[in-house]
Formats: sequence, structure tokens, C-alpha cells
Amino acid sequence: MEFVQDAPVLGPTFTDDRVLRSYLARALPDSARTSIEPDLHELGAHAASAWQIARARTPCEPSLTQWDAWGERIDRIEITPVWREGAAMTTRYGFVAAGHDGAHREFARIDQFARVYLYHVASEFYTCPLAMSDGAATALKASGHRALIERAVPRLLARDPAALWLSGQWMTETAGGSDVGNTQTIARRDGARWRLYGRKWFTSAVVGEMALTLARPEGAGEGADALALFYVETRDDNGRWNGIRIDRLKDKLGTRELPTAEIHLDGAITEPVGELAHGVRLIAPVLNVTRTWNTICALATMRRSIALATDYARRRRAFGRPLIEQPLHVATLASMQAEFEAAFQLGFHVAGLLGRTEHGSASDDERALLRILTPVAKLWTGKLAVGIASEACEAFGGAGYIENTGLPLMLRDAQVYPIWEGTTNVLALDLLRVLAKTGLDPVRRAIEDLLTAHEHSAAVRGAFDAASRWLAAHANRRDELEAGARGMALTLARTFAAALLSRHAAWASERGDDRPRAALAVFVGRGLVRLPAHDVAAHRDLLAG
Repeated sequence: MEFVQDAPVLGPTFTDDRVLRSYLARALPDSARTSIEPDLHELGAHAASAWQIARARTPCEPSLTQWDAWGERIDRIEITPVWREGAAMTTRYGFVAAGHDGAHREFARIDQFARVYLYHVASEFYTCPLAMSDGAATALKASGHRALIERAVPRLLARDPAALWLSGQWMTETAGGSDVGNTQTIARRDGARWRLYGRKWFTSAVVGEMALTLARPEGAGEGADALALFYVETRDDNGRWNGIRIDRLKDKLGTRELPTAEIHLDGAITEPVGELAHGVRLIAPVLNVTRTWNTICALATMRRSIALATDYARRRRAFGRPLIEQPLHVATLASMQAEFEAAFQLGFHVAGLLGRTEHGSASDDERALLRILTPVAKLWTGKLAVGIASEACEAFGGAGYIENTGLPLMLRDAQVYPIWEGTTNVLALDLLRVLAKTGLDPVRRAIEDLLTAHEHSAAVRGAFDAASRWLAAHANRRDELEAGARGMALTLARTFAAALLSRHAAWASERGDDRPRAALAVFVGRGLVRLPAHDVAAHRDLLAG
């Protein structure tokens, strides 16, 4: 009889996700957890069903029609069926609103991101505009601009699909990517109004109803400090584009269901969010929120990759026994799981800090930790998601390279996490700027609070001490400090994650679950320190022409 391999099966993702369920049991009050669990079960069932549907259907991507049959410029973007369901899903489960809902107070962000984590992979990256909408609502509320708050925020947080707005975050230009000081979009006065002129090279939510964008008021000076933050509604009262021309949709490696566009702003009516300067400061709340979304979505991709690879290992026989009984394969899967569990603790800890800070219950150390750990968590989880998705493809052998298994899609999509909301190097340099203000003391005190008396405390403290010594040794050697910033950030991420996993492992063991403790042992065994052992001169010699 001809052999046919069983495909991996994805079960209800909330029921089957031990890590999420255990974390919520520890982190949330019982009343909050029991109130949200019905929604989480529904989202887990939706994710499992969406995986089966996606495997069976022909892939679908958005399309752009620039002209109608009679020569009129219309720039109509057709989105995918999953995206057309996005507003109903968002308002039903509160993917944006839950983070701003006062019902769960300081735990609102944990509630929100548990929902996002379960929904993300099934959403075809509809979570991208949701992240920017969340960031826009946060930035507008922080701005104090009462008229814009009253007009836009209720729509961004709507629980009615007909009322929901999506927001873009239009920063990237050809001359100024991460270097926003090179932004060339100009804002000009037109009587009592302002209009925008320029090109935005990468707009991921152009199908939304509004956007926040950086522009240079005409006559302002050069550099980032002269930029202002502007609010734009994408359509006028007649439903026509508001001075926006869609040049094309991007042909991307992954996230292909997400309609990412290049646009020209040709007189788009706009309104300043605040003063006509320091726009980067005003948009900072957007980045803090979207980087946390990026972190949680990267965790979701890791979890999906490991779940499928582990299920397949139980179904696939090779060399006379299932893969799950073969020591090297088990060691590979266990390493992936341990890295994920540590990263999960860090990502959701950042979400919890965000909620406490917004609620006003965070201590000074917790506010400093939020600023330190937000770029660190995004940096590490972005890189880790790519590695785990790649390892998962390899775990399937040749099947992992076949398009209609759905596995190559996970790897392509994962590659966006280290790029969106700041690349690895941009975030590493951001960390150096934060540490120049805060130092490492908030991290040290938090680690001591987290650690319990177990066999890995010395390793965690040793890794932190190594990071502290390295930072002090290079404090006055700027080139070497910057060259090693990535290693410093990764060391800090792994060390703090180990401390968090230590706390959770102790809690879980008291309740009869030693699996987090096993994850901690494997994770620490893979090493916490990633500090560089080379110097700037060696780098330059290596790349000399």
C-alpha cells in the first residue's frame, strides 16, 4: 500500500496552550480571568478553524485598480475575505478597545494582548492596522488635543463594526526610513487649513480611515526636532481620497495579504496634533504600543510553529519510530519550546508594565523598566520568531519547503518582525539611549525581586553582572559601545527573561507543574550572555575594500 503522511493538526489554540493558560492563572485576578476565558476559548477555536480553511483554499492577495473604465482615477483597493471579516472580529473581541477598557484596570493590556496573541496568525496580519490604531488612540489621548480626541478615539476603540476606524502610521520615506530626520513631506498653510505634500514609501494601513504622519512645516529648519505630527483622514465627505494618490501596492516577501502601499500626498487636508515641532516626541506613544504588538505577534508565530512541528513529530515515523521518540529531534523541539517560554514571559511582562503605567499604578522602577524592556523585547522576539519558524520548516523535512503546507508562509511572514517598528540595530541603539538616562539599577532590582532560591539564580545574576561590567567598560568608547549594542540587548533580554521564567517556574511547581522549571533549565543551558568578544578595528579590517 502506498504511504500517505498525516498532516499536522492544530487543536483549539487556547485549550492547548499550556503557557498562556498558566501565565493568565498567575498574572490575572480570578475574576478577570474567568470573565475573559469564554472569549479566549472562542478565539482559540477560530484560530484552529482558520488554519484548516487556509490550507484548503487558494491563496488570495489584495489588488489595486487605479483607473475605472472611463479613465477616472479611483485607486480602489480590494482586500481579502479574511480582512473583510476583520472589523466584525475586532469589535466583537475588542482587540483594540480591550487595552483601553477600564473594566480590568491595570490588567487591561494583559487581557487585550491575550486576545491578540490568539487571533494574530489567523488574521492575515489584520493586526497590523489594529496595532497602529491602538497606538494612534494612545498618542491622541496623550496629546491633549480635545477636538481630535473626541472625533477619532471613540471610533478607533469602537465596539460596532460600522463605527470602527483603522489608523495608519505614515513615517517611512525613501530618504528617511529609520532616520526620520530626513523626512521630506512638507506641510503648507492654506488659509486656516494645512495641506500635506510628499511621498510616503511604506504605508501599511492605507485602507484605514485616518493616519498619523510626520511632516515638516514649510519654512521649518532641518532635522528631526523641526518635524510636526499631523492627523489625516484618508477620505473626504464624499468618500473620495483626501489628496492621496496610491502609486502601487508593494510586492513583499511576506505579509502579502496586508495591502502595503506607496503613496503621494498631494494637498491632503490635515491638522497638527500638537505644536509645530517635536513631532517625533508626540508619536513616541505610538511606537511604544506598536512595538509591544510586534512582540506579542512574534510570540504567536513562535507558538504556532512549535505546535505544528510537535504535532507532526508524533505523526511522522522515520528509522522505525516516531520523531517524538528520537533524542536529537526531541532536543531540537525542546530548545525551541524553552526559548519560546522565556520570550513569552518577557513579552507579556512588558504588556503588564504598559497596563500598570497607563493605569497610574506603576512604580518609578516599573516605568523605567517599560522604557528599557519595550525595545529589548521587540528586538529579541523578532529575531527569535524567524529562527523558530525556520527551525520548524526544517523539522518537517521536504514538506516544510512545500508551499501548500502553509509552512513557508510562516517563515516569510516572520521575517517582518525584526523590521517593523525599528530594526534590530535601531532598537539596540535605542536601548543605549535609554540606559544613558536610567542606568541598569532598575533592571538589577527587578531581577533580585524575581529570583527565587534555585539552582539557576547564580547563572542569571552572573549574566546580569557580565552585562553591567561590559556597559561600564565601554561607557566612554562610543564606537565600541554601539558596535556591541546588539549583543548587550540580547544579553539583557535573555537574562531578564530567565528571571521572569524563574518566578513563573516556582509558582507552577508549587501547583504540581514542573514543565516551566524544565523550560528554565533548557533555556539557561543554552546560555544567557551574548556580549561581543571582538572589537571595532577587527570589523573595519574585515570589511576593508
